Parts: sequence; C-alpha cells; structure tokens
Amino acid sequence: MIAALIIIPIAALLTGVGIFAWRREKPMWFWAGTEIKEEDISDVPAYNRANAVMWVSYSLVFWAAAIVAMHSVAAAGVIVIAGAVGGAIAMMLVWHRIYAKYSGK
Repeated sequence: MIAALIIIPIAALLTGVGIFAWRREKPMWFWAGTEIKEEDISDVPAYNRANAVMWVSYSLVFWAAAIVAMHSVAAAGVIVIAGAVGGAIAMMLVWHRIYAKYSGK
C-alpha cells in the first residue's frame, strides 16, 4: 500500500504534464531549459496533442505499477524501474519523431 502511495503522485504528475501540454497554446518543450519557437512548428495544436499523448502514455506505466503495488511491491518495483528507464529512452525517440513531423523545416 505504501508503494502505491509513492507511485501514484508520480503517475499523477506525468498525467498532469500531458494535460498541460494538451492545453498549452505555445509549443510544448521537452528538454529542460529549452524553448520551442512557434515559427519552428507547422501545427502547434497537433504538435502539443502529440506531446500530450506521449506524456500520458508514459504515465500509464506508473498507474499500472501503482495497481500492481497493491498486490506485489517487488513486481511494482520491476515495472517502475523498467518503465522509467525504457520509457525515458522511448520518450526521447518519440519526441524526436514528433518534432521532426511538425517542424516547419
């Protein structure tokens, strides 16, 4: 139960980033300290929706881990570690594809 209480805020935060990206009017950033200029993106709403889907999809791993934590803390730990590492790498690759698709270049 304690593990789920630790994992749930992480999942909620990641879902919140997705909601923020969906509602954002300016292009959503990905890397810390960077800003995406509007003139660099061909379709800002579609770009932000794609970013939102990416973040919410990433959060699903943590929601699943929170549910699993109710039954097995060890299994939840495996999901969190694999999801965090694999998901972070996947997010970098997905974001580059999103940026390439919507960049005005």
